[in-house]
Amino acid sequence: MNSVLSLLKNPVLVAVILVTGIGGTFQYGFHISVLTAPSAYIKELVNSTCIQRYGLSLEHWQLSLIWSFIVSMYCIGGLLGALCAGRIAVTYGRKRCLMLNNLVVVCGAVLMVLSKTACSFEMIMVGRLVYGIGAGVGLTVHTMYVLDCAPKSLRGMVGATVGSFVSLGKFFGQLLGLSEIMGTEALWPFLLAFSALTGLLQLVCLYFLPESPRFLLLNRGDKSACEKALHQLRGSHADCRSEVEEMLAECVTVQTVRNHSVLELLLARSVRWQLFTIIITFITLQLCGINAVYLYASDVFRAAGIPAHNLRYVTLGTGLCEFSTAVVCGLVIEHTGKKLLMVRGYVSMSVALLLLTLTLYLQVHVSWMPYCSMVLIFVFIISFCSGPSCITAPLPGELFTQSFQSAAYTVACTLNWMGLFFVGMVFPLIVEHLDYFCFLIFFVFCFFTAVFVWYHVPETRNKSIMEITAEFDRMHNKAKHSETNLKALKDANTQNGTRL
Repeated sequence: MNSVLSLLKNPVLVAVILVTGIGGTFQYGFHISVLTAPSAYIKELVNSTCIQRYGLSLEHWQLSLIWSFIVSMYCIGGLLGALCAGRIAVTYGRKRCLMLNNLVVVCGAVLMVLSKTACSFEMIMVGRLVYGIGAGVGLTVHTMYVLDCAPKSLRGMVGATVGSFVSLGKFFGQLLGLSEIMGTEALWPFLLAFSALTGLLQLVCLYFLPESPRFLLLNRGDKSACEKALHQLRGSHADCRSEVEEMLAECVTVQTVRNHSVLELLLARSVRWQLFTIIITFITLQLCGINAVYLYASDVFRAAGIPAHNLRYVTLGTGLCEFSTAVVCGLVIEHTGKKLLMVRGYVSMSVALLLLTLTLYLQVHVSWMPYCSMVLIFVFIISFCSGPSCITAPLPGELFTQSFQSAAYTVACTLNWMGLFFVGMVFPLIVEHLDYFCFLIFFVFCFFTAVFVWYHVPETRNKSIMEITAEFDRMHNKAKHSETNLKALKDANTQNGTRL
């Protein structure tokens, strides 16, 4: 509660969170879920286009192949956006990068809204690619911007909003896709073009918000502009000297070091464990089984006796559950701690996956077992959103100093988009061959990540980047320090023996 009150005392920071979120990770989540509702209409457009142009009625496998391309183009665009986002953010600044990114989103929306009129499914493919580029840049720069603007005491809560806006985007994709709203044959192009509205809203609002203070001081070397931005974020009467001093201390540490490339990050031994943390957590974020659970949700709800025409509303309920849990996570994160929330989340997910495999196996033999599966699905979603979903995204900004951050975000977001592409392309084959036993694969990822975080990642709550770096060094150089102390003790004993 104290954290919430502290946040509300910074209205400009609240505006930064809302504005960057609605045009940042909201877009990422929205385009993951929005294609579900109009899929039948898009496939019909593909088939009618081929008949009109070539006199060819597509077979089922051909239509499925084109649909897979439409879906996967988003991941390809996201990967391209992630690869260039860090460099653009360092060169032009976080705020300006986000403003330019909205123009990309508007271009994608124009392609979507004209695709039906032009009778061109290729425009949808290109639009998905453009949307992916925008989401790849937005996912990276949104996280960098809000963490740079947040004070150390609120960084956990502010970082959790990144995951909250992903969940909100997924929920809005499901909500607007209902046939009562925009999921109709006449309105589906406007549903796919909805991002233009949020993009233009962010473009206008960002003009009135400050640039990242850390970028202004550490990248531009402009102390006066940094102080001005801090006073705008914290209030004109706030004492920002301690924050500036911390950033200056980091600046002194890295002033002789330029921004590192991805290759230099991969080869740097000084941040090896931070890099391991990013690689493992971001891979598990996509391979934890959340997509598999959503896929099986409809079958479980149907087996539990929910009528087919009401399944879409129950699915909407899972999206609402995900979003509300992410909000609660943001409220308690400063009190509970990020490490504990992540470990607890992955352990709960591991248990839920094991039990869900068992209940799915038994549901054909026991009449009430689908109800247990339904409860476990909600337990899994709550566990995912109460820790891993909200905490993973801001990790690169918390674990790495300014000189490594751009490369770290590039690595993290590249893994995220590659994982999303892998799940989209390979996951259906895994389900086809393993059925619900595929959850055992996801169990391994969740359990291994929980163990890794517990033993190898320090708590980051209410700590500066330099303090977190020192904690990593302390945790993983114990053996080295012990050897050094033992050698010093032996040398001292040898000297004493010589003297005697």
